[in-house]
Amino acid sequence: MRVVCSFLALICLASAVQGAESYDIVIYGGTSAAFSAAVQARRMGKSVIILEPREHVGGLTVSGLGSTDSGNKAAIGGVAREFYQRIKQHYDESSAWRQESAKGYSRYRPEDDAMWTFEPHVAEGIVRDMLKDAGVVVVTGEFLDRAQGAEMQGQRLVSLTMQSGRKVAGKVFIDATYEGDLLAAVGVSFTVGRESNAMYGETLNGVQVGHARSHQFVKQVDGYIVPGDPKSGLLPGIETDPGVDGEGDARVQAYNFRICMTDNKENQVPFAKPADYDEQEFELLLRNFEAGDMRLPLAIGMMPNRKTDVNNNHAVSTDFIGRNYDFPTAGDVERARIEQEHA
Repeated sequence: MRVVCSFLALICLASAVQGAESYDIVIYGGTSAAFSAAVQARRMGKSVIILEPREHVGGLTVSGLGSTDSGNKAAIGGVAREFYQRIKQHYDESSAWRQESAKGYSRYRPEDDAMWTFEPHVAEGIVRDMLKDAGVVVVTGEFLDRAQGAEMQGQRLVSLTMQSGRKVAGKVFIDATYEGDLLAAVGVSFTVGRESNAMYGETLNGVQVGHARSHQFVKQVDGYIVPGDPKSGLLPGIETDPGVDGEGDARVQAYNFRICMTDNKENQVPFAKPADYDEQEFELLLRNFEAGDMRLPLAIGMMPNRKTDVNNNHAVSTDFIGRNYDFPTAGDVERARIEQEHA
């Protein structure tokens, strides 16, 4: 009886995924989690495909976040440490230093086995090489049909259909997106934002005004469109109150771009003025300077070859606070609009 049931199950599965490519493991999203899972799975003998909507594979690791938040580096092992070891091997070569010398870069230590800061293109090259060496199939430019593309057989996900019409079947699926797109597509329950203290009888959830100590205004700045006139309304980026302590909401941590810049004029790309530039979006920053806060509103981490990993710093910086709240559940067109606003 067990053999008959298994045979029938195989017939049903074959019917459900007719015309689809088939892999042991299908990974949607090309973040660093996808890279690590794919490489390890291939080394364990599984067939693996990564389906990534964008053109880059490696997530933030290859997209500007070159200053690794590593903490205790001895705790980093496995595929992750191998990646950082390959970073080190790259910069061990004199040919890697085109804009400065290895001796002039304080974060390069010849005696270390791994290196924790790097240029984005170097990181992506190593990610691509490791995926290729492992035999992972990588497909970019493929967006999941989030409305109808997750094909279920009972409670089991059996295939994905992309917006292009491409269909991929698998035994195991991994959601390696930052937003949990695959989980949402198959109907897994989720929460966006922060729960209130009351929901689970806790004390550190929701709004925490008392813990808001970083990146605050240190000078008094007028937030009205017409200074001193409440009737004129508030400048972009300002809300009327911070909320009630312990209260939940649908807000998520601010997004920004980690910016790779350089002081080498021969290697620079100029910033272009956006066609829809709105000076009022930057008025708060200007008023903060006028109020006397002359600190550079950027956190600049130096990467090899005179490049940077620029992050948010101080009250008004690269974080576009409040403009990403709809992003986790938005459709692809709306996400593109929100992303462009951040740019």
